[in-house]
Amino acid sequence: MQLTSRFYTALAWATLGTTLLLSLPSAHAVSYNVTDDQRHDHWQSMVLTLGDERHFRAVETHSYADATLSVNATPGVCDLPWLEMRVTLGEIQGESRTVNLVPARLRVDERERVYSVAEFITERADDGFYVHFYLDDIHQLIADMGDGEQIFLGFDQGERDPWYMTFSLEGAGQALTRMQRQCKHAS
Repeated sequence: MQLTSRFYTALAWATLGTTLLLSLPSAHAVSYNVTDDQRHDHWQSMVLTLGDERHFRAVETHSYADATLSVNATPGVCDLPWLEMRVTLGEIQGESRTVNLVPARLRVDERERVYSVAEFITERADDGFYVHFYLDDIHQLIADMGDGEQIFLGFDQGERDPWYMTFSLEGAGQALTRMQRQCKHAS
């Protein structure tokens, strides 16, 4: 894997730290059909389908050319949305695995920091690197995102300086509301 940005450098150091070789079901490497796509400033809301499977997504693709931040929900469990970041890597990954678990901090604008654990994942046959966040109160974070301007993500790297990313929240309120409404309507 060629390291060409700060993200890749952070990934390399995280990988050298604690590498966990856990097999995961390959849910992300699957290509879903995107329908009902609607733009909301820097965010979009959409429906992802594959056969009878359906998910609803609000996603920010504006801040980085190689990274997205999304909130996702599934009918029947709409009250359990999840936050995910995806970064495009330079090559298709050969295996599905958890690369690392690291402490993470999230903050919307100048609000109180939310402490979390971030799971770094690669998926076989996918050129993406995924970050899943374990959050105690995702509903408050989503509410804050809905009326915020920026979300800041920070990842601890042991003795090295933390690695940060910032995503725009312009249009997030509309995208998140539409995603939640569509999920509940489909349940």
